[in-house]
Amino acid sequence: MPLSEHEQRILEEIEKRLSEEDPRLAQSVAKASVAGHAWRRIRWGMVAFFAGFVMLLFFVASIWFAVFGFAVMLAAGLLVYHYLKRMGRDQLRAQGERGGQLSVTAALARLAERLRRPRGSG
Repeated sequence: MPLSEHEQRILEEIEKRLSEEDPRLAQSVAKASVAGHAWRRIRWGMVAFFAGFVMLLFFVASIWFAVFGFAVMLAAGLLVYHYLKRMGRDQLRAQGERGGQLSVTAALARLAERLRRPRGSG
């Protein structure tokens, strides 16, 4: 439902006051996006996944260390999947095109596209 003219004027007034009172906050809010937040979470999830993998490799030290590493990998994988699913195909494709073919975002976009294809057709 679109905003009325009165509501738009009120919103513009609030934005103007915010930029006058706290320009740094207004600047950071203008830069922030849902996709940016999701990509940060995805990157941290990938780092956690690889850390869990390294812990899994130290199974010779303790089996419990390896079990904990597997749990970290599982949780990180689920986190990455959750945010990839939340972003949607269009945002992934746009992010991949901006990043170039050799970027992590392009690789994730291609992986997500492959995972979304119907199985058995091909």
